[in-house]
Formats: sequence, structure tokens, C-alpha cells
Amino acid sequence: MSAVDPPLHLNLRQARLLHLAAQGLLVPPRARPTPARLVAAIAQMQLLQIDTIHVVARSPYLTLFSRLGSYPAEWLEQVLAQGRIFETWAHEACFAPMADLDLHTAYRPARLQHWALRHAQRVRASHRRETDDLLAHVAERGAVRSADFARQDGQASGGWWGWKAEKRWLEALFGTGELMVARRDNFQRVYDLRERVLAKAQRYRVARAETAPDAVKQEWIARSVKALGVTQARWIADYFRLGRQITPAELAPLLERGEIFPVQVAGWDKPGYVHADHAALAARAARGRLRATHSSLLSPFDPVVWDRDRAAALFGFDYRIECYTPEPKRRYGYFVLPILQRGRLAGRLDAKAHRKEGVFEVKAIFLEEGVEPDEQLLQDVAEAIRRCAGWHGTPTVKLGRSEPRGLAAKLRKAVIRD
Repeated sequence: MSAVDPPLHLNLRQARLLHLAAQGLLVPPRARPTPARLVAAIAQMQLLQIDTIHVVARSPYLTLFSRLGSYPAEWLEQVLAQGRIFETWAHEACFAPMADLDLHTAYRPARLQHWALRHAQRVRASHRRETDDLLAHVAERGAVRSADFARQDGQASGGWWGWKAEKRWLEALFGTGELMVARRDNFQRVYDLRERVLAKAQRYRVARAETAPDAVKQEWIARSVKALGVTQARWIADYFRLGRQITPAELAPLLERGEIFPVQVAGWDKPGYVHADHAALAARAARGRLRATHSSLLSPFDPVVWDRDRAAALFGFDYRIECYTPEPKRRYGYFVLPILQRGRLAGRLDAKAHRKEGVFEVKAIFLEEGVEPDEQLLQDVAEAIRRCAGWHGTPTVKLGRSEPRGLAAKLRKAVIRD
């Protein structure tokens, strides 16, 4: 597409399919998973958000499962230890391809408004001696975990509010970039000096010439558009936490260079934008040539749903992560997984994996308003639950309540069907 071409017209379903294609969720994986394909999936999303809640699986593992299918979860730690990916603050705490490290580093000064980086700067400034001593300790003795330091206050460990001093200092040094995560042991961060981590990862880095901050932001804008497939301007900044809403003046250079182009989406009162690399994909979408055949359970922190406004506009799916909501105020449950079914978000389920017992418990399942539990949906959702349960090593599926009421009984039959 060029500036002189007439804009493409997409209906809302075509826009959804373009978004899912860009995210790697349009069709089932065509090849067996490999560590290289795992890294490629992260690169396609640009970021893989980290969260530690694991009543089902920790979010990064589940997000990859939705795109790769059943894979050994330890691959994620392996590619991190090899230096093929690294950890950074971007959308939130995320894994990102090591090839993008220099770009993240170049944008770091502009990202200092991020709450985590502001907090890191405050802790570093207010505990200069202690953090200097901790850096010297790591330099002399090698990589460390927070677990290597005993609590001195006699308190039990808890959430972030209960972190021991060394954990806060390690996180601050990670936030300032002086330490990096060298690997994870049982999902615990192992921190080492930045220069030692990068020396090991040098073969995976892509060196970049020093670039002006505005040019770096332009690349992040373009990458956000590419990751989203099609997006309104108001959704761009959230992807990499670029600050305030992206303005027409910031989009103009990208449009002039042809890096992105506008499209019209039925029902949107503002233009959509598509990356030039997706021009052929967008044209196929506009001709009705994209077909969604993939169904899967999604993580609550999947890019498809992490922007509530975007999920509502694209899918008509009003999604809130309720694990941080007091139990009496929850509508759906603690760890609710969106159900992707052939191009739509058809429902959600509250699940828990009982690994010792080998049981995958679906406490409750809900279909969206207007979604009919026909045979195709029952087969797709049952298969999605079976695959997820099998990947967890919890092959016995237990189904609780449902909305509509008869759905659970029908699903039970479909889940145990050979």
C-alpha cells in the first residue's frame, strides 16, 4: 500500500482476523514446537508479559502454549539462560528477544516514567551504599538470587510489600539496568552484572547505531502497529508503555515513509493503521480470505486481552483480571482464561490445575452473550480444554458450574469423547 492507494475497507470480523494473524493465533501451529519457534513466537508478539500466578500455568508459559501447542515449559528458561531472550520493563515485566536489546536500551531514558523504573531510581538513590555493596558482592562472587540472602527482620516473606531488603535492592539494580537476569531457577530470578550477561549473549544481539530518542520512539510505534495487526491510534502507546496517546504528528512520518498505512474499519469513527509488512495479509483480510481455525485457552495477560478497551472494541469482550479483585466482588473467578474459538472470544473459564492429583478443574465456564453452544463450539472448547489439561500433566478434567446452565453437561460428554 502507498499513500496514493485508496484505503482498504475491513469489516469488524476481518479486523479481528488480521489482529489474530499478527499475534499468531489465527490457525493452529503447523509445525512441531522447537526452542527456535518459541523465540520466534516471542519476536512475533514483540513482548511476552511475565506474571507469577500459577493456579493454571504462569502467564508466559500459557501465552506460548496458545501459539505453539504442547511444548516443554523448561524451554523458556533454557533460551533465557542461553541469552536468546532477556528480561526488561516495557509493557510490564516482559521477556523480549535479545536481538532487540539495544533498541530497548536506547529508549530507556524516555521510559523512566514507568512506575517500576521510577521506583528503581528512588530505591537506588535512597540506598546508595547498600546497593553499591550488593553490586560489589555480585561482581566478586557471581550471580545471585534473593533467596541467597536470609531475612533479618524475622518476618515471613509475602508479596512485593513483604520483600526482604536484598530483594528490593536487586530489583532496583535490575530496574536501573546495572544487573540483568542471567537465568531463572524454579522461576526465581538469578541476577548478574549486565556486562557478564551480555558477553554470553553477544551472538544474539543486533548492534544498532546510536539513534535520536524521537527516531527510537518511531520504531516502537511501528512495532506496536505490526504486533497488533490493525489498531487505532489510541491503542498504540499501551503496547510498549510509550506514555501518552500517540498523536497524528507522531504517526505522520511513518505514514509518509510508507511504514504504516491507514485502513477503514466498519464501526470505527477513527482510522485503523496497519504495518507495511502486513500489507498482503490486510489485503487478504479485506477480500475475506483469512479463515480462523484455531481455538485455545488464553492467558489473562495475553496481548489479545491486556488492553481492556481494545478487547472490547475488537471482540465485544469486556475483560477484567479478577485475581486482584476481592473475592466477594468477583463476577467470574480468580484466574479466568478467555476462550478463543475460531476468531472470536466466545467465553471464559475459571480453572485450576491440581498437578499432584492430575486433575484440571474448571470451576466455572461462561459463554458470552449471544454465543450458542452448538456442536462446533462444544467440540472446539472441549478440545482446547483437553489440550491444556494434557500439557499440564492433569489429564482428568472436572467441570463445575456453567452459564448457560446446560453447557457443563454437554461439555462433559464432549471432553470424554474419544
